[in-house]
Amino acid sequence: MDKIRKIKSILKAQNVMEGAGVRLKRIFGNNNTALTDPFLLLDDFHSDKKEDYIKGFPWHPHRGIETITYVLHGDVRHGDSIGNSGTISDGDVQWMTAGSGIIHEEMPLGDDNGLMWGFQLWANLPRSEKMSRPLYRDVKNEMIPVVKLDSGAIIKIISGEVNGIKGPVADIAIKPEYLDVTLPAGVSFTRKFDNGHTVFAYIIEGDISVQDDEPPAGGTGQIHNSLKNEKTFPKEQLILFDEGDAVSITGGGSGSRFLLVSGKPLKEPVAWYGPIVMNTDEEIKTAIRDLKDGTFIK
Repeated sequence: MDKIRKIKSILKAQNVMEGAGVRLKRIFGNNNTALTDPFLLLDDFHSDKKEDYIKGFPWHPHRGIETITYVLHGDVRHGDSIGNSGTISDGDVQWMTAGSGIIHEEMPLGDDNGLMWGFQLWANLPRSEKMSRPLYRDVKNEMIPVVKLDSGAIIKIISGEVNGIKGPVADIAIKPEYLDVTLPAGVSFTRKFDNGHTVFAYIIEGDISVQDDEPPAGGTGQIHNSLKNEKTFPKEQLILFDEGDAVSITGGGSGSRFLLVSGKPLKEPVAWYGPIVMNTDEEIKTAIRDLKDGTFIK
């Protein structure tokens, strides 16, 4: 029998301001990198007020990480120092490997009604790939498969594999799985993961009930059904799971939608300076010196 993963930690989205003045919700970032390894940061930008996002993220550098931008609604214009440019829209993903260094901009534009909603996830690169060649993967919505299960569950596969169907993003060092899952009310979804991989669910609509053998330390969830050992959590909360074979999640009373993400921990030292993440302080100093000298782009 598969061992259902217990809840390790519960993280709530916090209001922050980034870029040139973008209001967003940060779920985790630069506080306990070992907890979410290999993931470094997760932001949720969601507003129908243009003043909350229109100033965007003007030109800035990245080195040593991957940034994964997933847009639910609205347009985001982007450009970079190596000649890439374009716009990602509803359902699109931009998976950028910064590698040895890139300077780019991301400018949220919203849709015709002013709505802008998307997520940015940062994934760490292993030491062996931190100075690799930068790479873009622009993935349009129509390229991302959607699996509909008999239970009514709908799973959009950005990376990973469900029922033999693979997502378009592959050959990533941390072996990520990135699923957008929609569950009708009362429908359960059980998913196996490699034991030892980091797994989390971030709730974006409705609420979910999570099977768990015991209450999490410092948890905030309410007991949904003590006989089934389930706890219920609302949107804008992240459930980080402990080790085990699988997770089991049930849709709330009005249905639910969540991002289900996993990856192989790197277990390497982290030196973090803004948008640059390396393994040592000396490597950070080198990156800053490269920026000043005009040699950042390799």
